[in-house]
Amino acid sequence: MTDSPVAQAPSTHDPLPENPWPALWALVIGFFMILVDVSIVSIATPALMESFDAGIEPVLWVTSAYLLAYAVPLLITGRFGDRYGPKRIYLVGLTIFTLASLACGLSPTIHWLVAARVVQGLGASLMTPQTMAVITRTFPPERRGSAMALWGATAGVAFLVGPLLGGLLLDAFGWEWIFFINVPVGLIGLVLAVRLVPSLRTHAHAMDWVGVVLSAVGLFLVIFGLQEGEGLDWGRIIGPVTVPVLIGAGVLVLVAFVGWQARGPQEPLVPLGLFRDRNFSLANVAITMMSLAVTAMMFPLLVWLQTVRGFSPTGAALIIAPQGIAAILLARRVGHLVDRIHPRVLPTIGLGGFAVTLFVLAALMTPDSPLWAVLVAVACIGITGAFVWGPLATTANRNLPVQQAGAGAGVYNATRQVGAVIGSAAIAAVMSARIAAHMGPGAAEQFTGGAEGAAAKGGGGLPPQVAESLSAAFAESMFLPAGVLVIGALAALALEQMRHTRPVPPPR
Repeated sequence: MTDSPVAQAPSTHDPLPENPWPALWALVIGFFMILVDVSIVSIATPALMESFDAGIEPVLWVTSAYLLAYAVPLLITGRFGDRYGPKRIYLVGLTIFTLASLACGLSPTIHWLVAARVVQGLGASLMTPQTMAVITRTFPPERRGSAMALWGATAGVAFLVGPLLGGLLLDAFGWEWIFFINVPVGLIGLVLAVRLVPSLRTHAHAMDWVGVVLSAVGLFLVIFGLQEGEGLDWGRIIGPVTVPVLIGAGVLVLVAFVGWQARGPQEPLVPLGLFRDRNFSLANVAITMMSLAVTAMMFPLLVWLQTVRGFSPTGAALIIAPQGIAAILLARRVGHLVDRIHPRVLPTIGLGGFAVTLFVLAALMTPDSPLWAVLVAVACIGITGAFVWGPLATTANRNLPVQQAGAGAGVYNATRQVGAVIGSAAIAAVMSARIAAHMGPGAAEQFTGGAEGAAAKGGGGLPPQVAESLSAAFAESMFLPAGVLVIGALAALALEQMRHTRPVPPPR
């Protein structure tokens, strides 16, 4: 492939820092904030319904719109980082995210809030691949494991912290503050990023605009269909278009996108050569399964804690807090291990252990199981998760060339987000089916309209027979994420040794 004249022109860039950790910590602040916003809004669903006098459908779009705008452009925004510099794109994304957060908190109507969340998601999509690309380009391979462990722990902990932080802000100040809190954090993140993150050399790739359109349309159709499928009972969306037709059309567009990437552009949006690296391909499979499982297991667990065990939203969030604490405490130790042992060891142990933990947790999801046992199981989820997030992120990108760091990060983060969307749609369908099997068709709608809404309807104190039936349905739903994790563990088991860790003869 011949570089364009633009690509050969010198670019302004800073020398690589001797100590890249301050830059990473500056990026982690923004990365943590945008991932918290994936789950923080879900706990405010009843408050939003009351404040805007809106039904459940438009309020659920407050979360769905953010996820859609976040996930769809990730392939494109990763490439932007290669072309214009990850620092510049990160700062643009953080500015958009911070301003959109202010607009969310000031929203006069539910439609305004949904629109502001779309803009917020676009800002988040610009930021995410750049954090991973900066790690790949500033940390030497032998030190990258510790950095990716922190990145991975941030991704895992943020999803768990969201409901807890949202509950505390909601109880103390009101729903607006789950968005206003982002403004001072975003300003601090901007100042730190400007001062601490280096301006890295750019690689002026020719933009594949056909690939941009095909990837955006295909991902939008698939993700939108998955998000809306359960709410529409997998039926008609508009006119003759049904949810399966929409998803099928999206899959066909994505197939066309892959064909175009293989034969069309001089410089593709997603270099398919990335997937010739065995570890990159397998790590993407494993992280998709992990993201799917984490998203899927949270829904039945939170609903069970609130409906059957009678905890408030904040109380239920506190029950799952040991996951985040365990992941934070283990992140650094796991990072040191990543650079010293075979890549398959930690994620295989983590994914397999996570699956076993979910089977145990399912057995504990009864109306009268000891709470201490549930807390131990929840802590084990955090422990096993620490062995997955960082090690897989390290393995996925370690062998990739520097000029493709943005593209690799975009693909990795896109598969992670798609896994989360699939998990959300799949667990909603499974929960509805299991509740209907135990309690009849009418009960499914009552207890799956969102964890918070279900808590308001149940609130604990259920008749014993209802509590037993609900517990059985929620426990059986946990078998889905547990089974998916087994697939992820098998993918991790096939990882090969990193190229840079093989013995290198001393120079002459």
